[in-house]
Amino acid sequence: MPGGQSKRADAAATGGKPAGGEPIVKIENLRRSFDGRPVLRGVDLDVPDGKTVVVLGLSGCGKSTLLKHVIRLLCPDEGRIVIEGRDIAHLTGPELEQMRWRFGMVFQNAALLQSLTVGENVALPLVEKRELPRDEIARLVSEKLALVGLAGTEDKMPAELSGGMRKRAGLARAIVHSPRILLYDEPTTGLDPIICRHIDDLIVKMRDALGVSSLVISHDIEGAMRVADVLALLHEGRVIEKGPPDEFSKSENPIVRQFLEGRAEGPIKVM
Repeated sequence: MPGGQSKRADAAATGGKPAGGEPIVKIENLRRSFDGRPVLRGVDLDVPDGKTVVVLGLSGCGKSTLLKHVIRLLCPDEGRIVIEGRDIAHLTGPELEQMRWRFGMVFQNAALLQSLTVGENVALPLVEKRELPRDEIARLVSEKLALVGLAGTEDKMPAELSGGMRKRAGLARAIVHSPRILLYDEPTTGLDPIICRHIDDLIVKMRDALGVSSLVISHDIEGAMRVADVLALLHEGRVIEKGPPDEFSKSENPIVRQFLEGRAEGPIKVM
């Protein structure tokens, strides 16, 4: 099947629509405080359809808070999050569940259930949906495990897998229901450089093979440069720089320069 037809088929399978040039995720003036402390101070960011956007920033700068807003685990104090043309702020019940079905989430620690086999972990989204026969679920699980390089691991337990293999199993679970959008929360944290490179390659592969859009939260500059179509730096609750990697790396913003160069001296003060 040609790439364009494949992307449209995936969209139809999940109830989504091709974005027609509009961003699949649009974040406008997103603000959120906790106990009177501002964390997000007016974030503006688009995720273009079929592209990978990597949000960089120091630990504690609000990256994970931003991700939780995109999937509506948190609601903003101000601003809008528009998914495929629809503001999600006030969705509830079945509408909210349907919106979340468009997403696949890759957790920082893989979040596999230790009491289930790898195959059972990957099958969870489909089992909970209760819409497919058992043999079709098994076929999809095997297909997605093979896609991430884990063919034949269905009967293994998570404890039998290496850290990199657990990350890949988590990715297989995230894509098993053919989502339109993938969210990655620090996907290479705690991995050695070789496995980090492999995970980066898989992020690119998911974009190209499945036509998904991705929002990646990371502080790994080298990996971000490899996988991103667009890089954004979140600092003090705002996106202060964004653009393609080649433009981003040439930024003259002193905050961006200090972050990219990893210097202790500069406008970024670490407490």
